[in-house]
Formats: sequence, C-alpha cells, structure tokens
Amino acid sequence: MQRTKPPFRADEVGSLLRPPRIKEARARLEKGEISADELRKVEDMEIEKVVHKQASVGLKLATDGEFRRSWWHFDFLSHLTGCELFHPDMGIQFAGVQTRHDAIRVIGKLDFSDQHPMLDHFRFLKKYADQAHVTPKMTIPSPAVLHFRGGRKLISKDVYPDLEEFYQDLGKTYRKAVKAFYDAGCRYLQFDDTVWAYLCSPEELQKSRDRGDNPDGLQEIYARVINYAIADRPSDMVITTHVCRGNFRSTWISSGGYEPVAETMLAGTNYDGYFLEYDSDRAGGFEPLRFLPKGNKVVVVGVITSKFGELEKKDDIKRRLEEAAKFAPIEQLAVSPQCGFASTEEGNILSEEEQWAKLRLAVEVANEVWGK
Repeated sequence: MQRTKPPFRADEVGSLLRPPRIKEARARLEKGEISADELRKVEDMEIEKVVHKQASVGLKLATDGEFRRSWWHFDFLSHLTGCELFHPDMGIQFAGVQTRHDAIRVIGKLDFSDQHPMLDHFRFLKKYADQAHVTPKMTIPSPAVLHFRGGRKLISKDVYPDLEEFYQDLGKTYRKAVKAFYDAGCRYLQFDDTVWAYLCSPEELQKSRDRGDNPDGLQEIYARVINYAIADRPSDMVITTHVCRGNFRSTWISSGGYEPVAETMLAGTNYDGYFLEYDSDRAGGFEPLRFLPKGNKVVVVGVITSKFGELEKKDDIKRRLEEAAKFAPIEQLAVSPQCGFASTEEGNILSEEEQWAKLRLAVEVANEVWGK
C-alpha cells in the first residue's frame, strides 16, 4: 500500500545537481558581474522548474534541490545566532579529496531567529509545490552536526564553559526552528545527519579523541537533544532524519554498519522516519533494522546510489528490499537514493539525466512493490 503522508514509498533525500544557469550566475556574482538579487532571480526560476520536474517523475514531494546553498549544512548553521562561518587551514578530508576550507564555530549564545533566511526559502518552495500538488520538504542539518566535527575546540569556553549548557541551548534553538518552519507552513522537515555514521566508524571515533573530545556517551546526548528539539511538533508535522557517511563529489568519509548506534538511533530517537544509506558494503547489512519499533516509523532504504550514474536494476533493488524486510516489516519500509545528488554546490559525478533516471527508478520500484 502506498503512503499518503511522508515519508513516501518513493522518496528523495534533498539536494539535486545545480543547473548550469545557477552555477554560471554564482560564478558571475563572485566576479562582481551581477548582484545578489540577480542571482536570486535565477535561483527562483530554476527552483520553480525543478519542483515541477520532481512532480513529473512521479514523486509525491519536492525539495528546492538546495539550489540556494553552497553547503548542505553550513548555510543553515552560519545563520544561527551565536555561530559564524570561518576559514580554517584545512577543509574536510574525504576519500582522496578535500573540501573548501570552510567551517562553523560557536562564538555566542545559541538561538534561532525568525529572520533566518531559510524560512523564506521554504515559503518560496511551498508556493510552487502547492501548484504542483506535491508536499514541500525542507532539509536542515541535525543539531549533532554543530557539535561533533569541531567539538570542544570550536565552542567558545567563555560563552559555554560547561558543555551541558551548550547542549541545552542547542536543543532550545532547534525547538524554535521546528516551530518557525511549522508556522511557515512546513509539514515535512528533515534533519540531515552524518554523525550517527561517524559514531559507527573506528577511524572517526579516533579522530574525535585526537581532537581532545570523548565520543563515549555522545549517542545518548544527541538523542536527548534531538528529542527535546522535536518534542513539541504538532501531530500533522513529520520529521525524519537522513544518515550519511559523507558525500562530496561522489566520495565519502566513513565506513561501518549501523550496529553500534542502531538501538539508540531507531528506538531511542523520536523521528518519524530514517533515510539510511545502503548503497555500498561500507553501510553493512540490514540486521540493525531489527531495532526499528513496530508501528508507524518508516525506514527509507537508500539502495540506489546518488554517487554514480549507472542505473541499478529493478530486480536487484527488489531483492535488497526483501532482505531488509527480514528485519523490519515491509509496511515500514520505503525506497530512495542513498543521499542527495549535490551535498555541496559542486555536485556528484553524474549527469542531470542520470539523476532523474534514478528518481524515476525509485518511483517505479515503489509502485511495483507497494502498488500504485
């Protein structure tokens, strides 16, 4: 049976490849050849088109493709009160490639302002999603993302001498964000999160210790912050999370199955759904899905890769869904690409045509597995 509310049987994570017109306009803005307002008009036009494109391939939801963002997370975090974007000596190290040298640090008391630019971004998306008769989906980084990678070193000790106060303010900040997006009309919100996957990686845990942090106990702290943030959401608002092992120009950061975090993540956080990456051996097997509580929660199985253009075979996807259904009821499963197609504006190494073929494939598989 198909689902009438998110997450849908065929869904998507969020980001889409940036159209050439947006890339060109951003380059011209950096050279001072056009204004920010002129860039916004290009973005507006391309977002309107991509919303209708998502509807045309059969999806029941649409994102704005994150077309207004440079990064999947920094653009949101840098506009939180108390946070600032800065440029360290090194970027984030992926497998064989390093990102631009951007990072976020906490320099003041955390808070969420009703002037956050992404509220208007959502309102614009909703306008065209309503026209296309699809559900507008908004994606923001999880609160855990603000803490894990930088850790204690990037949180002012003058402002937060005790990290417990930081965690409390982090939860309050995100609770305000949830309410603000709801008031703007958002009924489908997603917290994108790399941290649960990092907590499954011995290498990333060691990097945390090398930074002077102690990752022991972070699962429970993050679950507490997340649950506080989403506790007051109204009954008609769906909040999901997407768990990623890194996605930059088709490369990755971490490896390791979900077993170390599955019980806390699936049973201990109060999300309505979980987009879980399952497109490579680095994600491990489906056994951790046994911790999904029986009921209304949904795992969106990411067995279609967004990293490369080769199209998966339907029978292979169906077989993997059958394997997953050994550990969680098929009624509590859905299917999607394993991640967005452009977590940063650079995008992954595939064409727009290949991107849309992947999304059509998800819709076709969902229709055949769960019925039209």
